[in-house]
Amino acid sequence: MIKSKRDYKYYLEADRIGLGKKRKKPMIFFDEVWVFERLLRKVEYYKNCKKSKFYLPYYYYLYLKFHLLSTFLGFHIKPNVFGPGLSISHPGTITVNENAKVGANCRIHVCTSIGTKAGYSDLAPTIGNNVYIGPGAKIFGDIKIADGIAIGANSVVNRSFTEPNIGIAGVPAKKVNDKGSKDLILRATEILDNESKNTDNL
Repeated sequence: MIKSKRDYKYYLEADRIGLGKKRKKPMIFFDEVWVFERLLRKVEYYKNCKKSKFYLPYYYYLYLKFHLLSTFLGFHIKPNVFGPGLSISHPGTITVNENAKVGANCRIHVCTSIGTKAGYSDLAPTIGNNVYIGPGAKIFGDIKIADGIAIGANSVVNRSFTEPNIGIAGVPAKKVNDKGSKDLILRATEILDNESKNTDNL
């Protein structure tokens, strides 16, 4: 969660790397997903760090822009759900419950849904770091997904998987391999942290 301006800048840079962007800022056209992610982080920053009434009108303005762009792209993603290094594959339907928690370096594809246990509004999944979520995956309930897991396309995940770095797939999902997400995502936060360590050692 973004708790400072330093966090905000870190999240922006991690998301840029996670999306595989070489430029520092999005283009006017063809970078709609990146624009969405930057706006998501700005909303999170103002929501979490700028709580004075002075900033309230601007926060509402940002949230309106965010809502309109979300609707245009087909995303239903609330602030403070995804960690740094978020990589949304491209525009298309993605629905994520506001009570879900997803770690760093998540790669998520279209037609996915992360929802609650039936009959509840707050019992949503907790998903670890470096998780790949394939197209059409459905993840729901008060469950935990370990770090480094790759979730196959069109899988239905309704139970916890606590073994890290595995592949799961199927309806319902089950373990299918020991490959995990290593070759499927850019681990942006690890890249940033390594760059920071190298700079500190100079």
